[in-house]
Amino acid sequence: MPKKKILLLSDDLRMSSGVGTMSKEFVLGSCHHFDWVQIGGAIKHPEDGKVVNMDESIRKETGVEDAKLTIYPISGYGSQELLRTIFGREKPDAVLHYTDPRFWRWLYEMEHEVRQEVPIFYYNIWDDWPAPQYNEFFYESCDLIMNISKQTYAIVKDVWTKHPPEDWQVTYLPHGVSDTWFHPITIFDEENEKVEAMKKQLTDDNIEFVLFYNNRNIRRKMPGDVILAFKTFCDMLPKEEALKCCLLMHTQPVDDNGTDLPRVVKDLCSEYKVYFSAHKLEPHELNRLYNIADVTLNIASNEGFGLGTCESMMTGTPIIVNVTGGMQDQCGFKLNGKHITHEDYTDIKSLHNDRKWKDNPDLTWGEWVKPVWPSNRSLAGSPPTPYIFDDRCRFDDVAELIKEWYDMGKDKRQECGMKGREFVMSDESMMTGKAMSQNFIDHMDTAFENWKPKKRFTLYKT
Repeated sequence: MPKKKILLLSDDLRMSSGVGTMSKEFVLGSCHHFDWVQIGGAIKHPEDGKVVNMDESIRKETGVEDAKLTIYPISGYGSQELLRTIFGREKPDAVLHYTDPRFWRWLYEMEHEVRQEVPIFYYNIWDDWPAPQYNEFFYESCDLIMNISKQTYAIVKDVWTKHPPEDWQVTYLPHGVSDTWFHPITIFDEENEKVEAMKKQLTDDNIEFVLFYNNRNIRRKMPGDVILAFKTFCDMLPKEEALKCCLLMHTQPVDDNGTDLPRVVKDLCSEYKVYFSAHKLEPHELNRLYNIADVTLNIASNEGFGLGTCESMMTGTPIIVNVTGGMQDQCGFKLNGKHITHEDYTDIKSLHNDRKWKDNPDLTWGEWVKPVWPSNRSLAGSPPTPYIFDDRCRFDDVAELIKEWYDMGKDKRQECGMKGREFVMSDESMMTGKAMSQNFIDHMDTAFENWKPKKRFTLYKT
């Protein structure tokens, strides 16, 4: 039986964004089962208008002899005319959309046209409550909605129950991280020499504790608060100990969508050691950074999943995360001793309410994580996104958790971190790259079996 061809609409999978990285992960992980075509977006794509055949490249990388991938690079997010052209040329069996639907609104405005021929699958990354009823238009235009987190699943179900169409399929499918690229490096591994060399290159010989930030320099990722949390932590230590600690930030130091981080350091944290790693790294190089780190943190005020902390867990490095969005899933939360499932979240909604959950004795979490609850929750919005919660935690609360990891000592931190690796590798978490790819295959195969072409016109009774 010939393989079905999937047309993927997302960030170009050769780009370093989270969406691009995960697009590549599930394309490579399923190329033995599906053929792939991508409309690969970027803000200013250097190959805009070209057609790039990636067959040889992915065959070499995966060992799949008949793997197929063609990329149509675009600046921006494409158009209906481009889709019609590619449909005529490539004749895909389905469209898979992955990222915020507002960026690709034109797709949903032609869904009757597309769904007469092929199904539309959507990989949903929505961050937070309240349930976005204004997204109903996008959701009901899909045949399958795969949700990145347990909370996202509950959000879609909430919208769905208000006006349930007959042809929706809603599933839970978390991101997956490659255990080939991300893994612990011990002192006995040959790779350890390269880890030590990288540490000396990026920091200095006196550093004994590395706090790691791997995120974009944009407002919602809270990079300035990370610096303030580090400073507050260092202020708790004797000066000689504080100077043996550093914050390593793998990000662009200056970004128009964020801030001037070196200036923040100069004015607000000059007495302590903050280092920047700004160059694009290959996965094996990024793995070394996680192995350099003693703790990785992500205190973003909105976060669909939190890829960096999941990668950190895969390397056996413990984490600090804000209790928001998909990062809740990485905490291994249990209620009354049982892991909270995606179905449970339809009742729970979210754990981000500190007054309800922070000190709840029935709620526990994994040894590999120190969750920090938002202390300020405000409703943010814009015309295309009228409302969504902005979950902000206090930087001094974060500092206290950094201190807890620091006081624990290296051996105990490593022990806790390895339990995080066990969790992310488990069948229960479903967060390996292999699990994600297989889940994509299973969910999409089921959707193909159930799919019925949409009628050209929908008749409504009056």
